[in-house]
Amino acid sequence: MNANTSNPTGLHAIPPFTGPHCHDSIISIEDVSFRYNNRNVIEHLTFNVYQRDFVGLIGSNGAGKTTLLRMIVSQLQPDHGSIQLFGQPIAQFKDWERIGYVPQKNAFNPLFPATVREVVLSGVYGKKKLFRRTTKQDMQKCEDAMHAMRIEDIADRRIGQLSGGQQQRVFLARALINNPDLLILDEPTVGIDSETQAGFFHMIRHMHQHHNITFLMVSHDMEMMYAYLGQEPAMTSGKLKFYVKHTHELENCKETNLAHSLRDLRARTEPAPVWQ
Repeated sequence: MNANTSNPTGLHAIPPFTGPHCHDSIISIEDVSFRYNNRNVIEHLTFNVYQRDFVGLIGSNGAGKTTLLRMIVSQLQPDHGSIQLFGQPIAQFKDWERIGYVPQKNAFNPLFPATVREVVLSGVYGKKKLFRRTTKQDMQKCEDAMHAMRIEDIADRRIGQLSGGQQQRVFLARALINNPDLLILDEPTVGIDSETQAGFFHMIRHMHQHHNITFLMVSHDMEMMYAYLGQEPAMTSGKLKFYVKHTHELENCKETNLAHSLRDLRARTEPAPVWQ
């Protein structure tokens, strides 16, 4: 692993801040390796993501970006090393509702028999709450998220009938609905028009600066990455480059949930473009 010599043991130096929680580890990866078809995809990767970090992950095709995200959300198991989430070994971690995850759109099974509303609403449930009764508050959060992503008009359509851009909006709404502590995004704006991309990036910057949310995002939008995270990676490991920005704004939003951010996204991107 090639890492910055000034920081050989982690993703980046802990920022010089003494406020609460900013030093808490959200993701801890220790000496993780993964092989696929007898090829080393990730080798001896070690890094930490701290609370209120925004981590941008960049790498060429086959560098292991999606593989790493899938290990973090427990869809794949590393061949070597360990992963912790919120201070717990991943095998013991149960609070999955604290994590919002948007996979690449090509990871979705188009035959999945659910409507747009059902997919978005499923984001409010953790595994422990899967069979609880839906509340009025749940439904309002669902409506807010669908409205923000301009999918309320297709709420009753089967998700497999939608275009790629429409599906990606559905998964974005699902990931945001539950006010996650950690938001993991794998190419979240692929297939979305440029106006909505700009509004989305504005929204997640706002969320990062003013809400207690940690971000890990893969994106090929280098201009956006550099503009917010800087030109120089905090760490390089193999073909993976990690760009990091930490925030600890002293004045948070008066709103404690993300509904106002979702509504603001809709307001910034009117009128809606024609569906592709």
